[in-house]
Amino acid sequence: MIVRIVSFVLSFFLLIVQNLVFSQTASLNGQLSGWLTGNREKSLVSQAGLRYIPEVSIKKIINKKLPVDAEISFNIFTAGNFHNWNNPDIEGRLKVYRLWARFSGNKFEARLGLQEINFGSAILFRPLMWFDRVDPRDPLHLTDGVYGLLLRYFFQNNVNIWLWGLYDNNLKGWETIPTEDNGLELGGRLQIPISSGEAGICYHHRRTDFSHSPGLAELSSTELVEENRFAFDCKLDIKIGLWFEGTIIQRNTNIPFMKYQQMWTAGMDYTFNIGNGLNILTEFFNLKKSAKIFDEGEGFQFTGLMVNYPVGLIDRVSGIYYFDWKKHNNYLWINWQRTYDNWILYLIGFSNPKTIQLNRTQTGNNVFSGNGFQIMIAFNH
Repeated sequence: MIVRIVSFVLSFFLLIVQNLVFSQTASLNGQLSGWLTGNREKSLVSQAGLRYIPEVSIKKIINKKLPVDAEISFNIFTAGNFHNWNNPDIEGRLKVYRLWARFSGNKFEARLGLQEINFGSAILFRPLMWFDRVDPRDPLHLTDGVYGLLLRYFFQNNVNIWLWGLYDNNLKGWETIPTEDNGLELGGRLQIPISSGEAGICYHHRRTDFSHSPGLAELSSTELVEENRFAFDCKLDIKIGLWFEGTIIQRNTNIPFMKYQQMWTAGMDYTFNIGNGLNILTEFFNLKKSAKIFDEGEGFQFTGLMVNYPVGLIDRVSGIYYFDWKKHNNYLWINWQRTYDNWILYLIGFSNPKTIQLNRTQTGNNVFSGNGFQIMIAFNH
């Protein structure tokens, strides 16, 4: 089904190109990156990789009022894990990264295809990470997109409405249970300005397939389970930045601990007048699962701290620290970044538990598990 979706969107994209490409603005951009990761528990060089993301963007103005633009990009990479140098695990892949077309006006936007959809105010722990898997520790902030249609309308008082429909997507965000095959997901968001900030409410519905989760399939009375998500978030910019983000997930299942899942984050940040400006951000995150909506249930809590300091015009130092209140584990990530025009160098050090409790869904692997380092170079054109 994904192949048919790609074919449909690609055909749609090519029609736009065919009709517009000779009379509009077109550009080719891209990012080439390479990295080496070392881990004290595994190997001096435990992973090495190379990635290239070429991007073609096209834009045209119709009747001076209706801009039309489209984008196609690919994620081309190869990576090797060298835990055993006699038998390294090397893989390579080429996949569509973005493929969308958009019609927009002064007050509306309609975007169709493989795209990134995200919203909310939280940085380190994001209960509203519904459709992306951006890891705050990833310098490149890469994430797969979702297939769907996004509609947005902007009112004159800065109120805006989002409506979306997604179709036949893989696991995304915090999901551990996939959507049913060929499944349609629907939802929306209302975002309104408030005093010194903004607030939003969200809803999303999908039908999950428990048959792909062996442990749950044995307990569930039905394979297909309806899921509803409700969320609220707000952000205030006063002398300090304050935000809150919360999600409640309800499922129509007979499994008690899967009926309700709650996540919420409260955070704040402030830039101190020290040197070139020291920014400190902190968040507290709570997740629990329960049979009733406001029961205590089982879960975990994390506190996070992020520090950013520009050393000069080309250098920046940042760090992220997590504390797991349940297992009393510490997570530490430190990054030094230097920028030369199109080139960016990252030197990263990390010290984490061998088994990562948080960000497993965001990274998709355990590159930052244990104690080690990473060297990354990125070239943007």
